[in-house]
Amino acid sequence: MERRTDLAVEERELLGEDIKGIEYTSEKVEGLPIERLRILTKRAAQLLKKPMGHYVTVELPPLTDSIRDTDSRVQALSEEIRRLLPVNGLVLVAGLGNVEITPDALGPKAASKVLATRHIRGEVARSTGLDRLRAVAVVNTGVTGQTGIETGELLQGVIKNIRPSAMIAVDALASRRLERLGCTVQISDTGISPGAGVGNRRVRIDSDTMGIPVIAIGVPTVVDAVTLAFDLLEIDDEKESVELSRSVSPQGRSMVVTPKEVDLLIDRAAHLISLSVNMALQTDIDTEDLLDLL
Repeated sequence: MERRTDLAVEERELLGEDIKGIEYTSEKVEGLPIERLRILTKRAAQLLKKPMGHYVTVELPPLTDSIRDTDSRVQALSEEIRRLLPVNGLVLVAGLGNVEITPDALGPKAASKVLATRHIRGEVARSTGLDRLRAVAVVNTGVTGQTGIETGELLQGVIKNIRPSAMIAVDALASRRLERLGCTVQISDTGISPGAGVGNRRVRIDSDTMGIPVIAIGVPTVVDAVTLAFDLLEIDDEKESVELSRSVSPQGRSMVVTPKEVDLLIDRAAHLISLSVNMALQTDIDTEDLLDLL
């Protein structure tokens, strides 16, 4: 009986705290609870069903609340993202997901608000005072059903041509707990599986497949219906779990649960992530100047 989640800290909760091969710490930064989990061994990676690497989970007030440009949430997230990025070089920001499906629209909406600067160079940059901007390229990949191209194939082609030093990939995630929807951001250096949040996993986007460091940023927007039913009813019996799975997923159809205010949640989460990514990337320009450009 598998309880589906994309959050590393939730996998740790399911397995218990005494797991060899992981490092775990928690603290408060800017008043926000932050959990840091590092998977060190292949055995621990198998147990947690997550690749080896760093996972940072930031707990937030509900994202349906308003977000100011200088919000402590932006400051805290931008610092966590900056820690995982190389100091120099072009960065590619990729929005993963389907903008036509609201719970899966986080990636495209966040990427559309990231400042693209790769084309600003030479005399134009100097004359406009923008020569301090870090080079950033932005792409929204769409989904295979829209483009006929696997997300990984598309990104490999872009990387081959523009040769970035790293990539930031933004996508929706799934949690096993309703209270985490719109209240959690996970940042990792282990890449991401496109479509994970809505149960449509594709080939992983990570350093092995892309050839460059991949920083993944995600917000849980859905809960798997079967996982939710298991937790609410506290079912552990194997026979009962099979019967429940058949009832919740009729004819094998995978179903997910999302809040009724998911459209607002996505808009606010995209705004928060885009601001945090912009501030993490553009460290040589004043915050006020950066906000004017946005």
